[in-house]
Amino acid sequence: MRRRTRPPIPPLPQRRGVDPVRVRLPGTGTWATVRDHLVDRLGAAVPAERVDAMFAAGEVHGSDGPLAPDAAFRPGGHVWFHRELPAEVPVPFGIEVLHRDDRLLVVDKPHFLATMPRGAHVVETALSRLRHDLALPELSPAHRLDRLTAGVVMFVIRPELRGAYQTIFRDRLVRKEYEAVARHDPALALPRTVESRIVKERGDMAAHEVPGEPNARSHVELMEHRDGLARYRLRPETGRTHQLRVHMNSLGVPILGDPVYPHVLPPAVPGDFTRPLRLLARVLEFDDPVTGDRRRFESRRTVFTRWPPGPGAPDGAPG
Repeated sequence: MRRRTRPPIPPLPQRRGVDPVRVRLPGTGTWATVRDHLVDRLGAAVPAERVDAMFAAGEVHGSDGPLAPDAAFRPGGHVWFHRELPAEVPVPFGIEVLHRDDRLLVVDKPHFLATMPRGAHVVETALSRLRHDLALPELSPAHRLDRLTAGVVMFVIRPELRGAYQTIFRDRLVRKEYEAVARHDPALALPRTVESRIVKERGDMAAHEVPGEPNARSHVELMEHRDGLARYRLRPETGRTHQLRVHMNSLGVPILGDPVYPHVLPPAVPGDFTRPLRLLARVLEFDDPVTGDRRRFESRRTVFTRWPPGPGAPDGAPG
């Protein structure tokens, strides 16, 4: 198997835990300058005036330092610059460190905080925060937890070990256990295993169950119930997008606080953190691919701060 070439080291430091953008210049082209190529390549997303301002301020770097506005286009080279960070409402919840050694960092992620930069969430992500706050610029996620889901997330500290830990998630060698709160249905026979084929199309907020060979499998167990609500233990064997949320919805008991299932709700008002999805990644357990030791990490959060939630707070406050 052909080994992947490690990308060149950026000449710019991270900014608030966010890497600079790296652009590889095409192997062929008719551009006279790097500036001309960037204007064409970035298009409407970054106006020509902004590109010119970046060069004038020395913000566009090659391997040897800042590039002049008339720097010649060199096929196959690399340039780096920092993108303008989007305006983000700070997520007002902390990240608790559950474990740290020279290889792994395991944290308890709060609701509403994305695992890694994506779309409009860049600085307000667990990865960016942890890189900045713990001075770990090479930190990388071993897996991903949805922004709306709280609980255990594992990061790799040493880049050379990233593949080993990401592989155990890819190969389903990690035992995952979740907890969720949803309506209690006395007629729903539990425990049970739910199997279906789940498909999520790009641009569609919701994933859908479709006919065909199952590609998603989840175990659902009732833990306790009170006053019309229940706490469920969920164990996914596969990792399809929104799998647990889709399967709970298919059982007729969608997870409390879900803005997508059974119906896609209007986007929340920015800064409204009052109705979290009541889904918690409780446990990660696996054989360490480096040491062979059995590892188990458990969240200290709860799916409810009060059981049942108090008056005037239908979903309680984030646990």
